[in-house]
Amino acid sequence: MKQRKLGADGPEVGAVGLGCMSFGGLTGPTNEADSFAVMDRAWDMGISHFDIANIYGPYTSEEVVGRWMAARGHQPSIATKASITRDPKHPISNDPAYLEAELEGSFMRLGVDYVDLFYIHRREPAVPVEEVAGFMGRLIDAGKIGGWGMSEISPTTLRRGHAETPVTAVQNEYSLWTRLPELGLLQECNRLGVTFVAFSPLARGVFGRSVIDPAHSDFGAFRREMPRFQEPNWSQNKSRAEAFHTLAASYGHRAPALALAWLLAKGDHVIPIPGSRTAAHAGDWAQADSIEMTPDLVAQIDAVLPVGWAWGDRYSDGQSRAPERYC
Repeated sequence: MKQRKLGADGPEVGAVGLGCMSFGGLTGPTNEADSFAVMDRAWDMGISHFDIANIYGPYTSEEVVGRWMAARGHQPSIATKASITRDPKHPISNDPAYLEAELEGSFMRLGVDYVDLFYIHRREPAVPVEEVAGFMGRLIDAGKIGGWGMSEISPTTLRRGHAETPVTAVQNEYSLWTRLPELGLLQECNRLGVTFVAFSPLARGVFGRSVIDPAHSDFGAFRREMPRFQEPNWSQNKSRAEAFHTLAASYGHRAPALALAWLLAKGDHVIPIPGSRTAAHAGDWAQADSIEMTPDLVAQIDAVLPVGWAWGDRYSDGQSRAPERYC
């Protein structure tokens, strides 16, 4: 697999990373054997950056990845995240003491004493981002993390944090059905030398091997709550998604690979992190970094999925309280 830099001074990793949220059961039931098989397949394809968070499970994803590393002897680049709490009165915390305690817990579950990247999963508005950046700089100096990042933030927050301690990566949702990062954040990351990590690059499974069915019993409550998967929105979105699958097939590609290739073509600083509960579906990403995104192919994708095509909000009202909405 082709390589990309994780931050201006970070390690080189595979152009496609592995999102490990599904190992925690948030997108449907899974088990450790299947999760191990996904990681085996990803590693064999050259995927060397694994993205995790303490909240996935909670804790399950980190524990499973830790046991996989111990069993296989592999050492992927690891990113983990903290700040989403289980306290309804204080759902987001960027308090340094809290973050450091959660990082130590992640080390224990992963069986490591260092990670390449540590994110605040969401920004807490009451805590100045400059304070968070200063704390992350101290973690870097202490040799606990290689770099730091933020998730679901605005360009303004990026500029403020980066001025205090250079940011390694920003992780926001970005795909053919969520284009918000194109309104400033993608460009600001490029200008500052910050990697843009695109989560949910396959549109929560819409651009998987086949178009997903929200009515399926293992679809998961987290996705089912999203307005885009509810009627009348879903029927409209499904029709567009099916047209994209047809277009991909006409070029001899699987829809997941083409959706990832579209993201990779947005800049060398972009690293998408698809996730999967099955090794077979993870295998669909294998050729993403070798697909040539010709002007004709890009134009056809734009015709099928024009900017703003998706019906409905990407998050429910409850889910959208923490992400920064800057446009």
